[in-house]
This record gives sequence, C-alpha cells and structure tokens, in this order.
Amino acid sequence: MKSKHDIDDDEIVGETEETEDESFVALFEESSKQSKRWLEPGQKLTGKVLKIGNEWIFMDTGQKGEGVIERKEFLHIDGNLTVAEGDSISAYFLSSSHGEMRFTTRIGGTVSGGGSAQLEQAWQARVPVEGVVEKEIKGGYEIKFGGTARAFCPYSQIALRRVDNPEALIGTRLTFQISEYAENGRNIIVSRRALLEEEQQRLKEEAHAGIAEGMTVTGTVTSLQDYGAFVDIGGLEGLLPVSEIGWSRVKDVREVLSVGQQLKVAIKSIDKEKERISLSIKDTLADPWEQVPDKFPEGSFHTGTVARLDTFGAFVTLGDGVDGLLHISKLGSGKRINHPREVVKEGEQIEIKIDSIDRANRRISLALAGPARAAAEEEATLTEFRRQSDDGPKGMGTLGDMVRRTQRNKK
Repeated sequence: MKSKHDIDDDEIVGETEETEDESFVALFEESSKQSKRWLEPGQKLTGKVLKIGNEWIFMDTGQKGEGVIERKEFLHIDGNLTVAEGDSISAYFLSSSHGEMRFTTRIGGTVSGGGSAQLEQAWQARVPVEGVVEKEIKGGYEIKFGGTARAFCPYSQIALRRVDNPEALIGTRLTFQISEYAENGRNIIVSRRALLEEEQQRLKEEAHAGIAEGMTVTGTVTSLQDYGAFVDIGGLEGLLPVSEIGWSRVKDVREVLSVGQQLKVAIKSIDKEKERISLSIKDTLADPWEQVPDKFPEGSFHTGTVARLDTFGAFVTLGDGVDGLLHISKLGSGKRINHPREVVKEGEQIEIKIDSIDRANRRISLALAGPARAAAEEEATLTEFRRQSDDGPKGMGTLGDMVRRTQRNKK
C-alpha cells in the first residue's frame, strides 16, 4: 500500500489531464451558451419598450445592444401609438449593425420595386408581411402587397373560424405569414390563420401562468350543453359540469344559465397536457350542510318537495342542496308497497319528520307526518286491496270490508 509520499508521476499527470479536460468541458459549455445568444434573421423575441422616439422605438432584448423598431409600426389608423414605455412587445429580428439590432413586427405592404426580394426574405425568415385583401377569387382571396406583388390566401387560412360574410374582408389591411414562395414570386401562398393560432397559443400560455387551482375568477358562458356549460375565463375555456352549477340538483342547464352570462367560478382542476380546466360555482357558495343541524334538527317537522323516486324510496328536498330520504318501508305505514310511486309522486309537497341526521355521510332519514301519513296509509290500504282483488278469489267484499278486516288483523 502506497503512502501519500509515494504517488507516481504518472498519477499526477493523469490528475492534471482530468482537471484540464473538466476545464475544457466547462469552457465549451459556456461558449455554446454564448453562441446561442446570437440572433438569426426571422427569430422571434419578446422585449420591453425602453424609449419611444420620433422615428424609432428602443427595446431591451436581453442581448448586448439595444433593439430598434420603426415607430410607425405601432401607429393606429387614428395616428395614436398602441404601445407605451414599459410595455412588452414581440418582434422579429432582421439584422445587426454597429451594436444596433433591427426588429420588425411585420414587413409593410407598400413596398415596390425590390418588394419581391423583400417578400422572399420574409418567407425565408418567417417574418409576417402586411397586405391588403384585394378581391375574392376561386377558393379564397387575392392579397396585394404593393407594386405588382400578389398572393393567394385560401378561405380556410384567412381566420380561425369560417367567415360568414367573406365580402366584408375586401379592402382590409391584414398581416399574413408566407407559407409558400415559388416561381420568383409569381406564385405566393399566404396564411393569416397561422399567425392567429400563434397569438392564441401565446395568450393561452400567459393565461395559464396566471391561474391556479382553487382561485376564484370571473368568466363568460360561451356555450351550453346537456352535461354543463363552457366558460371563457380570459383566453382560456373551462367546463362547468352540471353537477357543479350549485348545491341544488339542476335538471336542465338552459333553465339556469344563458350564453353571454357572467359568472364567478372557482378553478377546480387544471390539466395542461390535455388542455382541460374544470370549473365550479358550487365551490364559491356556502355549504348548506353546515346549517342542517340548526335548520332541520332531529324530531322536527317540515314541508318538503318530492324530488325524485327510486325503487328503495323517495328523495325529498328540504332546502337548497339538502335532500332527505323517505325509505319505502316508511311509505306504506307497515303495508307492503312495490314502488314509492304508489304513495307519492315527483313534485308533490308533503309533510315529513326528521328521523335522523348523518352529517359525516350527508344523509337525512325522513318519515311521513301529519296529513301526509294519513293519506299514505289510505293509499297503501287501497293499493293492497286492489292487489288482493286482482290476485285473490272473487267475492272478497267491498273496500270497507277490506279496511275492517285489516283493522281486526291489527288487534
């Protein structure tokens, strides 16, 4: 075994080489990072507006040197600027000279002469171009860029959705992406939809960054379905299931919501991979079960509405979001019935008694009370008489005879 004083020269050389290799790797990685900072023509970048001059807008690009964009690119048709210092803007890199980087949001449509070469550069660099919708032609529109430059935009590429009135776009100035450039500019195909989808995706990403599960936001109903409603929450669309509209049971979404209606909704869940957002109105409301022991104590009497019937009993609504179960065994007053419909019907108001409350499982057990009990007993007796009349031998007597026999049997 070697001591620390007996290390070979070869081992020292090996360690030195490993150290040099590690340093080289670190330098190479740093060099790679630096090289990635160089921008390529057509590369899109987002920066902050630093200063607005008479002709140029200066922006911070995160690179060495400032970025500049022509001021006129941000002028509205009324002559007012659409940006202010401090705003974030997206632009495409064109070229760099003396530490100054030129950017553009699109290539203008008033070029002539060298316009064709400019359009080719825009196609290669994927920089948007601005043009005027000249006229409708077979399958789409003819787009004019200036001078003799013309392009074709299919109907399917002029907007995100089908345009109901195609003629309305004629004469408008729009921004396009050149998707095909051939025959030295004699065959150009453009798409506006590609840019709209890119912008839509950007807005979605920004909106996603601003939301989280559990947040309460304001939304607008965009469509109604049998299973719920779709709600726009600022660039994102979420589903409000029918079960989450409120604590009360909703049979038809259209009876409680309408398209265009504004709502306060809670974000229940977010699935970014599947681009699904689940919303809830119920989660923004107080839980009615918190007041059940005080409003419906055991042994108290109330009037309820039969909400729905099942083979094992009738569900009775006592208040918003609070239902109780009237079991079938308590509907016949000791007499056998086959289904709750033999005694009660949906929508009927009945007197009930609170038998018991199970707060943990949100269950209330009910019993008939007052006139409802007497009516149920009479109905059960009549049902039993009809059943025995149908199944038993003839000559069983009248209903009165049946009632008297039943009473004697009880004794």
